[in-house]
Amino acid sequence: MKNGWGTVGVALSVVLSAALFSYAFRTRSRANHEVTVVGSGTKNFEADLISWTGHFTRKGTDLKETFNLLNADRERVRTFLVSKGAPEKDVVFSSIKIDKEFDDVRQKDGSTSQKFSGYRLSQSVQIDSTEVDKFERISREISDLINAGVELTSNTPEYFFTKLSELKIEMVAAATRDAHERAVKIVENAGGHLGKLSHAALGVFQITAQNSSEEFSWKGSYNTASRRKTATVTLRLEYEVD
Repeated sequence: MKNGWGTVGVALSVVLSAALFSYAFRTRSRANHEVTVVGSGTKNFEADLISWTGHFTRKGTDLKETFNLLNADRERVRTFLVSKGAPEKDVVFSSIKIDKEFDDVRQKDGSTSQKFSGYRLSQSVQIDSTEVDKFERISREISDLINAGVELTSNTPEYFFTKLSELKIEMVAAATRDAHERAVKIVENAGGHLGKLSHAALGVFQITAQNSSEEFSWKGSYNTASRRKTATVTLRLEYEVD
């Protein structure tokens, strides 16, 4: 009886070993009969939204007087921008920021104390518009306000694209076509036949200035300083090979 159970055990071991070997062979065979390709999609485009910001300040020892001066500057800024063609509803002012400032005063004993020197009031203005040409020009003419006595600092305009979702879909489609064409050529040149898609992995979107040497970021980059941009995306596909 013991010999009988021993024979059955050996037989089961042989069957199990054969099954495991067969599974391992098929798995390895599948792994060795796949091709991985990387496709890319690239598109040049131009921003359709411009965002410009500036801020102006006034300083004085009398808070009310300084506040009135800042209000007068705000009206000069508003009038200037509207006169250049900006819709008044698009000219957005922030709340006024008030800071107390102090000067360091050295005492006769060598110690240092602080003396109130005045209030610094500041306010910012922002315009977002799809009229890129117009507001690009206006941002360059802000110096006229400075010449009029407004202590205004103009920031460099930022450029955005409002149809980014549609652009991404278009680029993913282009990257997919590119990867598929690469896979077909590789397999056909090797004498095989491209099977079904087994895995796809989308890379990050990169938006850089056109004809620039900007480096890509693993998190994805989004250039806002350039009006003319280049978008790039990569896509990795794995196909079975027959």
